Amino acid sequence: IKPRNKNGFHEVKAPMIGTFYQSSEPDAEAFVKVGDPVNEGDTLCIIEAMKGMNGNQSYMGGTITEIFAEDGKRVEYGQPLFCIT
Repeated sequence: IKPRNKNGFHEVKAPMIGTFYQSSEPDAEAFVKVGDPVNEGDTLCIIEAMKGMNGNQSYMGGTITEIFAEDGKRVEYGQPLFCIT
């Protein structure tokens, strides 16, 4: 389990530079929304990098309390994407 930050939340950060997608297709429902429970290994988002689609999984169980990234926007390596309590 990753350490909690100073606010007591676990942050899920971008593992690479790419484009953040909340769902597998434009019209599909988001993998997770604020308030959703998640389990270790659940897919939280997809990051497209160099035409490859890379699923980003949760490393712990809990509840999504915040989503920082915007669908279809670029994210940087290490950028916080989600908070989980």
